[in-house]
Amino acid sequence: MKYIVLSLISALLLSISWPTYGVPFFILIALVPLLIMEHDIAKFSKIKHKTAAVFGLSYLAFVIWNIVTTGWLYGAKNPDGSNSAFAVVVPVLTNSLLYTIVFTLYHRYKSVQGTYWGLAFLVAIWMAFEKFHLEWELTWPWLNLGNAFADYPKLIQWYDTLGATGGSFWILLVNVYAFYTLRIWEAARKRQALIKNTAILAAGALLPMLISYFQYTTFDEKPVGEVNVLMLQPDLDPYTEKYSKDSLQILDELLSLAEQGSGGKIDYYIAPETALPGYGSISEGGIEHSALLNGLKSYAAGKPGAVFATGISSHRIFTKEEDAPKNAYQSRQGMWVESYNTAVQVTPAQKAQVYHKGKLVPGVEIFPYIGTLKPILGDAMLNLGGTVASLGIDEERKVFSNPYNSGKLAPVICYESIYGEFTGEYIKKGANFLAIMTNDSWWGVSQGHKQLLSYARLRAIETRREIARAANSGISAHINARGDIEADTFYGDQTILFGKIKLYEGQTIYTRTGDLLSRICIFALGFLLFYPILKKLQVMKEPFGKKKI
Repeated sequence: MKYIVLSLISALLLSISWPTYGVPFFILIALVPLLIMEHDIAKFSKIKHKTAAVFGLSYLAFVIWNIVTTGWLYGAKNPDGSNSAFAVVVPVLTNSLLYTIVFTLYHRYKSVQGTYWGLAFLVAIWMAFEKFHLEWELTWPWLNLGNAFADYPKLIQWYDTLGATGGSFWILLVNVYAFYTLRIWEAARKRQALIKNTAILAAGALLPMLISYFQYTTFDEKPVGEVNVLMLQPDLDPYTEKYSKDSLQILDELLSLAEQGSGGKIDYYIAPETALPGYGSISEGGIEHSALLNGLKSYAAGKPGAVFATGISSHRIFTKEEDAPKNAYQSRQGMWVESYNTAVQVTPAQKAQVYHKGKLVPGVEIFPYIGTLKPILGDAMLNLGGTVASLGIDEERKVFSNPYNSGKLAPVICYESIYGEFTGEYIKKGANFLAIMTNDSWWGVSQGHKQLLSYARLRAIETRREIARAANSGISAHINARGDIEADTFYGDQTILFGKIKLYEGQTIYTRTGDLLSRICIFALGFLLFYPILKKLQVMKEPFGKKKI
C-alpha cells in the first residue's frame, strides 16, 4: 500500500504542476516519491518480481499524469458527432508506457551499477527520450518537463540559452538531488550534511529563477523595426461549418472580418491554419489562378503596403506513380495526389510565397512509418481530430519576405510551435517575427488550446522574437519577446486582434546551438551503457596481463 501511495503522490505532483491550471514549482520534487518507491522496492522489499512491481507502479503514476494533462483529447469527435474515446485512450496509454519504460530501465541499471550511477543514468536516458520524442514520426513532446514553466516567463528567461530542453535537465537534476539529499539523511542522520545538501538543493532550484528574473527586468533588446499586424479569428466549427459552407462565402466572411480592423495602417493580415478553402483544397499547380487567393490579393491591393498571410489546404497532382512522393494517394481519376497543410503569403503583383507544414500530428496528418506499418495496418489511422490523411512536408523552413517593409515572417503552423529547435530554424533563415497560424478548435473548450498557447510563449523566449498568433476559434494573441502575452482574445469569439509587432534580429545562444544539452546527454547515455561492459572486459583480461614473479 505504501508503494501505491508514493506512486499516487508523484502522479498528483506531476499533474498539478502543468499549465495552464497548475503551479509548476511542484515539478521540482514530483519524481521524488517515485524514486523513493523504486529504491525501497529494490533495496528493502521482499517483493519477488521487483522489476514488474516498479513497472506497474510507475505506469500508474504516468497514466494518471497523462490523463489529467492531456485528457482533453477526448474532445475530438467521431464522424457521428460523439466524443472519441479512442483519440484519448491510445495516446495516453502509449505515452505513459514510454515514460514507464524509461523509468524501468533506470531501475534495472541502478540495480546493477548502484544508486549514484543509476541517478546519472536516469537524467541521461530521460533527456535522450525527450529528444527522441521530439524527432520521431510518433512525436508527442507535449509533456516534456521543461514545458511546465510555460506560464511563468519571468522565471525561465534563461531558456534563450538552453531552451525548454534545458528546463527539463534542470528539473531532473533538482529532483535527483532532492532524492539524494533524502537518502544521505536516512543513511547517516548527519545534521551538517543535511544542511549542506539542502543549501545546495535550494541554490540549484532558485538560482536559475533569480538569474531569469534579472534578465526579465533588464531586457533591453533594440528592435530593428515594427509592423502593424491584424490577426483574424473567423471561428469556424472545424467539424461542420467549415466543410458545409461555400468557399467563396468563407472568403467573404474572412475579408469582412479584416475590414473591421482596417481603420488604420495594416502591414500584415494573418488568418489561421487552413482558413481556406473550406471543403477540398487548392491546387498548387494553379495557385496563381486561384479565385480565393486572388480575392485576398485584390483585397491587399486596396490596402497600400499590406500583405495577406493565411493557412490553406493545398495539393499537388502527379500523373505518373513513379513521380509521386511516398505520401501521395491515388485519386478516382487515376492520378496521384499529395496533400499539404500550407501557409501562403499573397502580395499584390507578386507570386504567392508557399510553405508546407513540416511537423505533422501523428495519426492525423501523417501515417507514422508508412512504409513499415501500412502493409500491416492498411489505411487505419488514429482519428485525433482533423483530416485523416498522410500529408507532404517541406524539409526546410521558409521565411516570407515583405516588399514594403523589413518584416520577415516565420509561418509557424499550429503543432510546429511545440518544437524549440525546429522553430529556431526559421530564425536561422532570417525571420524577425513569428506568425503562428493555428486551428486548435478540434477539442472544444478544453486545456488543449490553452496549453498550446502557453507553449508558444516558450518559443518567444528561446528565439527572442515577438509572436502574432492567429487562431481559428481562439486564443489569438500578441506575445512579446520576453514571453508575456500583450493582448489576446476569448475562445469562441469571431473577432480580430491588432498588434504592433516589434522586429528583432540576431540569434540567441539556443537558436545557434539548439538542444545541445540533449545531445550531450545522449553521449553520456552511451558512455553509461558501454562503460560497465568495457570495465568487465578489462577485468577479464587482467590476469593475462600480469607478469609472473
